[in-house]
Amino acid sequence: MATAKRAQRRAAPGKTPRKAAKSARKKPVRAYEIVSDDESIDRGEGHLTPMDKMNMSKEGVTKKDFEAIKERLRLDYDSMATILSVTRATLLNKKGDEKFNTPLSERIIDVNDIYSYGIEVFEDEDRLQEWIHRPNRALGGKTPIDIMDSQFGREEVRNLIGRIAYGVYS
Repeated sequence: MATAKRAQRRAAPGKTPRKAAKSARKKPVRAYEIVSDDESIDRGEGHLTPMDKMNMSKEGVTKKDFEAIKERLRLDYDSMATILSVTRATLLNKKGDEKFNTPLSERIIDVNDIYSYGIEVFEDEDRLQEWIHRPNRALGGKTPIDIMDSQFGREEVRNLIGRIAYGVYS
């Protein structure tokens, strides 16, 4: 009831309250809108809710979206295959709008989410790239990119970026 009243108050001339309420609803976020469009890439996936990410992964990430993420991360197929724990052929065999399965889509979205968070914290892609490929004491001398091949490794990299965001020496 309250929503209908708000919609009625906001209704533009010539629009019924029902049409105003319907147009006020958000359209679902799709993976290609996040990773393929340059402005969306800058916004990053860190601003999506877990439900949005869950829906995107269930729908499946397309090969085109994957390519945009791969280019953004400046990684080759071999590195992406290692990070995503799949064979190189799995990544190469998809074409254009073909979609990856849900578990792989979740990992692709997670890697992109970490990268987006890193850009937000480091405020520069080049600085993030330098950090992600440099051995780190907090990771036992390993590079962040080397431990991102498991859920726990990705979580550790996310935590490390969070510590840097709060000024904790990492």
